[in-house]
Amino acid sequence: MVRSNRSLLLILISSICLYSCSRPVQQPQATRIDTLLSILNNPNTESVLVVAHRGGWRNTVENSFESLQNAIDMGVDVVELDVRRTADSVLILMHDATIDRTTNGKGKVSELSIDSIRNYFLKANDSTITDLQVPTLEEIFIRSKGHLMLNIDKGYNMFDEIMALAAKTGVTRQIIMKGGQDADHVQVTAGPYLDSVIYMPIVNLDEEGAEATIADFDTTLHPVAYELLFKSDTSRVPQRVRDFLANRSLIWYNTMWNGMSGERYDDQALDDATRVYGYLIDSLNARLIQTDRPGLLLEYLRKCGRHD
Repeated sequence: MVRSNRSLLLILISSICLYSCSRPVQQPQATRIDTLLSILNNPNTESVLVVAHRGGWRNTVENSFESLQNAIDMGVDVVELDVRRTADSVLILMHDATIDRTTNGKGKVSELSIDSIRNYFLKANDSTITDLQVPTLEEIFIRSKGHLMLNIDKGYNMFDEIMALAAKTGVTRQIIMKGGQDADHVQVTAGPYLDSVIYMPIVNLDEEGAEATIADFDTTLHPVAYELLFKSDTSRVPQRVRDFLANRSLIWYNTMWNGMSGERYDDQALDDATRVYGYLIDSLNARLIQTDRPGLLLEYLRKCGRHD
């Protein structure tokens, strides 16, 4: 009787093993960050990513939890964040060197502690005082985890601190760092992080040697994308750079105001989005656009089949 039960048990175990081995292994589903990274790492992508400047400040309070959530809810791909360091070395979201414009307080960020800054409240676009406090970068990282990419502005000199916070909160893969430094400088100062985050050079195409700078980066660091600036639509440099970077890297343009991407900017797009966004995408091969009107850009891209 014992032997019979043992035989039945062995048969049962064998059947379970055969069933388990025959079942196909299920691969984990791609996350939103996986999808965004696959676009960013594909120099031939037809998709266009939307970058919300200062978290999309026209619709909400700039550099706040509210603006971050608004960007997430809209389906924005990247949110641009401005970072400053307080007197007690806490990284916070703040565009200006002072808190005067965006809060009901006064003073330089670098001379105020985080507790002092938390005594004040952020202003809305019409200058009314809200009940929102200045968020720390760590808090923003926690709330944005898994939702969208994070472009850290004014943060190159705080690279080590930012990356420590990113590792602590689990958002390292979501970080996009940018800077105007040359390739050699970036390789020396940011080298330890270049395998884990996206670094984009900022290149002003109106400056002498701009094309040589791009060629240098292409040879040494092979960036996934470049942020490019130019003032006039009459410049031929953007077309030459477009051709050079084809099949190599993506191009990021800004449309917040006149003179960043030639004479094509967001306020014009209210009347003719094709003239602004369509030109940058179709004529200059833009695949990332930073905008103060992310809702308008998303609507245009979805109509064109360039965004889900």
